[in-house]
Amino acid sequence: MNMASASMGINPSRGSVLRKQPLSSMFFTTQAIPSSHCYDQKGGEIFELKAELNSDKKEKKKEAVKKVIASMTVGKDVSALFPDVVNCMQTDNLELKKLVYLYLMNYAKSQPDMAIMAVNTFVKDCEDPNPLIRALAVRTMGCIRVDKITEYLCEPLRKCLKDEDPYVRKTAAVCVAKLHDINAQLVEDQGFLDTLKDLISDSNPMVVANAVAALSEIAESHPNSNLLDLNFQTINKLLTALNECTEWGQIFILDCLANYSPKDDREAQSICERVTPRLSHANSAVVLSAVKVLMKFMEMLSKDLDYYGTLLKKLAPPLVTLLSAEPELQYVALRNINLIVQKRPEILKHEMKVFFVKYNDPIYVKLEKLDIMIRLASQANITQVLAELKEYATEVDVDFVRKAVRAIGRCAIKVEQSAERCVSTLLDLIQTKVNYVVQEAIVVIKDIFRKYPNKYESVIATLCENLDSLDEPEARAAMIWIVGEYAERIDNADELLESFLEGFHDESTQVQLQLLTAIVKLFLKKPTETQELVQQVLSLATQDSDNPDLRDRGYIYWRLLSTDPVAAKEVVLAEKPLISEETDLIEPTLLDELICHIGTLASVYHKPPSAFVEGSRGVQHKRLPPRSGSNESTESPDVTISAGTQPTEQPPAVIPSQGDLLGDLLNLDLGPPVNVPPIPSSTVQMGAMDLLGGGLDSLLGGDLGGSPAVHDPLSGLLKSGKLQNPIGAGYGTPAVMPASLNATVGGGLGDLFDLAGGIGVSSGSYVAPKTVWLPAAKAKGLEISGTFSRRMGHIYMDLSLMNKAMQVMTDFAIQFNKNSFGMIPAAPLQINAPLAPNQTIEASLLLHTAGPVMKMDPLTNLQVAVKNNIDVFYFSCLYPINILFLDEGKLDRQIFLATWKDIPNENEVQFQIKDCHLNADAITDKLFNNNIFTVAKRNVEGQDMLYQSLKLSNGIWVLAELRIQPGNPNYTLSLKCRASGVTQHVFQAYEIILKN
Repeated sequence: MNMASASMGINPSRGSVLRKQPLSSMFFTTQAIPSSHCYDQKGGEIFELKAELNSDKKEKKKEAVKKVIASMTVGKDVSALFPDVVNCMQTDNLELKKLVYLYLMNYAKSQPDMAIMAVNTFVKDCEDPNPLIRALAVRTMGCIRVDKITEYLCEPLRKCLKDEDPYVRKTAAVCVAKLHDINAQLVEDQGFLDTLKDLISDSNPMVVANAVAALSEIAESHPNSNLLDLNFQTINKLLTALNECTEWGQIFILDCLANYSPKDDREAQSICERVTPRLSHANSAVVLSAVKVLMKFMEMLSKDLDYYGTLLKKLAPPLVTLLSAEPELQYVALRNINLIVQKRPEILKHEMKVFFVKYNDPIYVKLEKLDIMIRLASQANITQVLAELKEYATEVDVDFVRKAVRAIGRCAIKVEQSAERCVSTLLDLIQTKVNYVVQEAIVVIKDIFRKYPNKYESVIATLCENLDSLDEPEARAAMIWIVGEYAERIDNADELLESFLEGFHDESTQVQLQLLTAIVKLFLKKPTETQELVQQVLSLATQDSDNPDLRDRGYIYWRLLSTDPVAAKEVVLAEKPLISEETDLIEPTLLDELICHIGTLASVYHKPPSAFVEGSRGVQHKRLPPRSGSNESTESPDVTISAGTQPTEQPPAVIPSQGDLLGDLLNLDLGPPVNVPPIPSSTVQMGAMDLLGGGLDSLLGGDLGGSPAVHDPLSGLLKSGKLQNPIGAGYGTPAVMPASLNATVGGGLGDLFDLAGGIGVSSGSYVAPKTVWLPAAKAKGLEISGTFSRRMGHIYMDLSLMNKAMQVMTDFAIQFNKNSFGMIPAAPLQINAPLAPNQTIEASLLLHTAGPVMKMDPLTNLQVAVKNNIDVFYFSCLYPINILFLDEGKLDRQIFLATWKDIPNENEVQFQIKDCHLNADAITDKLFNNNIFTVAKRNVEGQDMLYQSLKLSNGIWVLAELRIQPGNPNYTLSLKCRASGVTQHVFQAYEIILKN
């Protein structure tokens, strides 16, 4: 080991991968004390040691200090000897001086006043002719965290930073970081940071490395400071030092390079060429740091470059070599490779065999290798992958076998050409009759059915044979789903589901929910045979269960079946979307951040540092640089987005600037609106009669909207009375009605589903309370209060007009000025009766967004003119932007991903929603009711990530990422939109909706 490494207390070895410890812990290692120095406590021991410490003989004095250190190491209190040990500092013996300094570091904090005694010796040692003593003195002063000593440290440190010996300079560089941790203001005032920056240009590579390490650590505690002001000249110096310094120095420099953003692809390529030789280093930490730099800068290289292909080939061998190390190192390497494969699978696409599991691999290595095998699976290698997986499924380790069986299913979903072979393999495994293998196989076959509907249903009979052996909730739920989904093909489907129903209350919630849905599906497919079964399950779910999710679903099915079986069929038997190929991929933004943390704990946890680093230090979120001159997706090539799947709407026109608003308002024509497109009248199904009468008779037996009556066995059942109407039988008292629903129609279930109350606000959508827009004092006695709402897909301005004058008001008319979203009245303001003094009239004005557009400040400002028989009055109000969120604002997951990547990163804005105590499901429901749609939901290491989309009435799409940490009332909202001016208003809408 060279002197530089020894001075830092480091033993560099090939196995050092995770090295992100603070520099403060890299100063000293207490060398093992010989056992002969640990002795039993005897009377007068301290006195004896005191005498030996004051001995004239150097050897005796050294032995005494060793005894003191030995006692200190085993936990004995030897602080009483502080003055005597400090006196031993006055020596030329380097070994003795080191031991005394070690004692000082341990007791200085508890004896700060006595530690001052050592200051003169420190200052003197900092000018010693021996560079080892100078370095030792400045290092020890940095380790003594006593404020009184800190002020004496400045002058010796300044001298050591400019010392002629590089060993002293590199030690002093790290000491600046330690001093900054004790007193940041002092370091800045003394100009040490500028001196550190100068050391980056030092002629000695180890000095450069330590200066970079110190600046990096200081920068981490002050994320907003621009300490490491990297430019091309600085980077050139770092790259030059990279070839000559020790492995730890190389790691510091490579980590620093990873934070640099090259100005163009040529500079990125130049840096990559000079970093590539580090891939062949013996130390795995150096290799991973080099991989991190290359992965980051590859983002800026065009895939058409020859060098890009060369770089891909060079990255594979070092990663493969890491897998020949010890199991613990293999695991760290595999976790990093997992990230790399998700970002760029082409790097290791030809290296499948190295991830095949060995018989003596620990389980944690086996599971990680299995995960990577699935990610690398393709049509070219699927045959050998399936052969391996089938072999793994016969292993003795239960967890590994389960994962292997699931892997076969994932391969079927990912590689369509292999699906048939995968299903055949799964059937072979089911024939083994090994319980846990059978159950896992059934779970994955359910997913295969969802990916390839109506293709492999011939295996259902084999699955049904194993029904009795299923005892795990997930397997039982999967089997029930299969039976319900393909009930028309299974002769005894009703018997199979009835067998599950016998122990309904003993089943897990997952199984109960699936059983409820499956029996309703079965009833809709075979109504004549299963009316008693569906009645039974609805009764169990709603009356005998205290699970709110189960009861809610039961009531919804009950309501659907009793009022509109046609709608029930459309809802319950709707065609389901195909499941995606990879359901466990890390979301792109998090993946990009983790790529920037390769070789650290974040890459092992697969969590950003902010998720597990505690303390006062700010954590900077790192991002990959944008790809140079290209819009290509960096997602796995298996995920393809066809050109035709992009949102078809034209990009929104640029909002015009604000003009002469007063002139526009004064010129308003307050007559009825002209050329207003007709709004179709909303036909709402009034559910009261259907609810309490045999509503199915009129819906199915009668004329459906003018079309001929279609024969449906369900209608016949209800007419004949064979199927009891779950909510009400005939026109009398409900035959079966839970106590919670035994209420009048106006206040019971009718209100719950909003079917009996006419046109109302959609359940759960937020409407702000009315505020006074026009005070009576400014409008000759007319006071106007109002709010905005969105109901049944239309925008309404809800007004309260109060007459506080002494005369009657008539002839009301209203007009809007040009505004940001083109809102205008869709019809004249209907005030049919005169407004008498002290009378209030409520009015709802239907609006649409087909009017002239002009950008307002603020964006949601609306200027209004109201006319009556007395005068014309003007006022302005702010409308909440959520009234403009359209019902068709949900994006497909693939389109969401492509659109998110296509919107420039600088358009992403992050907000904090504070003091909100809702879980992810409640948030999703609340936002859904306000036309903010959740496209995908992921749980990343306990943190819920919701990906949402919404569409404004003028065609602008807004994409959102909402991060929810359970137990933390503060959420992080990231918004991306091409029209960045709307993001602040969308954030305000989120905040208002979630908090009301």
